[in-house]
Amino acid sequence: MSWLDDFPAMGVEQLSAMRRAVDGGFRNFTREYGETIERMFDPLRDFLLFSEHLLTRSPWPLVLGGILIVAWFASRSWKIVLGTLITLLLIGYFGMWDNTMKTISMIFVCTVVALVLGLPIGIAMSRWERLNRLVNPALDVMQTMPSFVYLIPVVMLLGIGRVPGLIAVVIYAIPPVIRFTNLGIRLVDKDLLEAADAFGASGWQKMHQVQLPLALPTIMAGVNQTIMLSLAMVVIAAMIGVQGLGQPVLKAISNQYFTMGMLNGLAIVGIAIIFDRASQAYGKRLQRHLEVVHG
Repeated sequence: MSWLDDFPAMGVEQLSAMRRAVDGGFRNFTREYGETIERMFDPLRDFLLFSEHLLTRSPWPLVLGGILIVAWFASRSWKIVLGTLITLLLIGYFGMWDNTMKTISMIFVCTVVALVLGLPIGIAMSRWERLNRLVNPALDVMQTMPSFVYLIPVVMLLGIGRVPGLIAVVIYAIPPVIRFTNLGIRLVDKDLLEAADAFGASGWQKMHQVQLPLALPTIMAGVNQTIMLSLAMVVIAAMIGVQGLGQPVLKAISNQYFTMGMLNGLAIVGIAIIFDRASQAYGKRLQRHLEVVHG
């Protein structure tokens, strides 16, 4: 009997030992530093609670009017505004208003956090090729990793609640912002950059006044994808305590409530369509404006 016959068993034993070591190290880390890490995210939790209270505790006509105004300024389309109005009125009529507002507040906060983190990373990747080569494989892994896997480390670190769900959603939804920001800046016409150099523009001036404005339509496409991924992940994050439309869907699945599941699912679809149409319309408006300016 050769040593090759024992090779599979040796591999399994080594893998098991490595898994036990990693799991034990992660548990010890969470026990020692979990509370400290949790306190670091207190401002994020406060921002989320403020957004949620603003939408759920304000009079619904005021909230509805504010959303319609945002939809109008983003799209400048009465069709999108009318569709938003009808969708939200139906959501309210079927008693899903509070959960919908909680979902919208979560998507809003997640998108803001993803932009704050993703835009600088995308800009840096467009400027430094070595960073681009390092970050791109990480983004590939993040975009192919099953969404449920993101829940495991945040729950072990922070437990169950809004903030762990928010962090999982941001990690899942941030790659498009980074990729599209990097791509949009790299697609800026080299002749325009050479013209900026001829006028004596500094690196910051070229980025702020030439590259970022011209890359905005592409960046908005990334924002659109981030919003859609956030909405998809918010439903999954309901498993760890994220409030909103995802919780009734999970309840409907576990208790076989067909009507509850369908209504809340349709509400999610309605919100997704509103965000998608408004953000796409805004991106097209930016594109037309830049075509006129640079003629």
